[in-house]
Amino acid sequence: MFLPMVVGVDGSESSLRAVDWAADEAALHGVPLRIVHAYRWDRYEGASLARELGKPSGHVTSDDILVVATRRARRHHPDLAVTTAAEAEEPEYVLLREARNASAVIVGTRGRGELADLLLGSVSLAVATTADCPVIVIRGNHDNRAVGGRRGRIVVGVADAPTAAVRFAYEEARRRGAALDAVRAWRCPTHETVDHPLLAGTPERVHEERAAKELEAALADAPADVSLRRHTAEGPARRVLLTASHEADLLVLGRRRPGQFGHRLGRVAHTLLHHSACPVAVVPDTA
Repeated sequence: MFLPMVVGVDGSESSLRAVDWAADEAALHGVPLRIVHAYRWDRYEGASLARELGKPSGHVTSDDILVVATRRARRHHPDLAVTTAAEAEEPEYVLLREARNASAVIVGTRGRGELADLLLGSVSLAVATTADCPVIVIRGNHDNRAVGGRRGRIVVGVADAPTAAVRFAYEEARRRGAALDAVRAWRCPTHETVDHPLLAGTPERVHEERAAKELEAALADAPADVSLRRHTAEGPARRVLLTASHEADLLVLGRRRPGQFGHRLGRVAHTLLHHSACPVAVVPDTA
C-alpha cells in the first residue's frame, strides 16, 4: 500500500505553491496526492485565486479552492492520482489526523502578501511539531518545484547517530538526482584553553576532529549511489544551517520522539522553520 502525500490548502498563494511542490513530490515517489482543506482556515483576501476562478474573492468557496488546487497539481503531472477532502474542523487537527496515514505532509508558510516567506503560521508550526510523518514547509527562495531545483543540492543537519532524517535525505537526494550536504555544527566552549588538562594542542581542533568523527559515524550507512559531501562548521547549529539553506533546494532536520514533556520542537528547527531560505523538511525520529 502506497501512502499518499498530503497537502493542506487554504486558498492562499502560499498554500498553492505547496500544492505545486506536493505534486512533484508525489510523482517522484509514485504515490497519490491528497489535497485537504479545512473550513475554519481564515479566508484569504488575495486576488490570485479569485482571478483564476473569475469571481470576487468573497464568493470563493471550499469547493473552488479544491478545484483550483487540483488543477495546479495536474499542471505538470496530468496522470497523477489526486483525491480531495474538505473538513469543517480546525486545520491542524485535520492535517495531524491525515498525517497518521501519509508518507509526508506538505504545508505553506501561511504568510500574506510580501511577508508570505517571512511568517510561519501556527497551523504549519503545529503540524511540523507533532505530525507522525515527515512535514515539509514550503518557504524561501525557490521556484515552487521539488524537481529541477536551482541549486541541485539538499542539506541535512546531522546528529550523533544515523537517524530517520538522514535516511529521508538520502532518499530525496537519490530520487531528485541531487547532491547531498551532510552538515554537523560544533562549538568550542569559551572557558577551554590550551592549558586545559584534557586537551592536547589547539582546543578548536579537538572539537572539530570530534565533530568529524561523529559525522562519519552518523553517515556509516550512506548509500553508494548518493553524491554525499561531509561538512563540519564551527558555530551554533541554527546559524550554520541557516547559512547552508541559502545554497540548498531543501533543508532536512530531525525531530526527536516525544519525551516526558510531550512533543517538542528544538530551537534549531524552530528557528529554521521561521527563517530558512529554502523549504524545510522536519522528520520525526523513528528509533
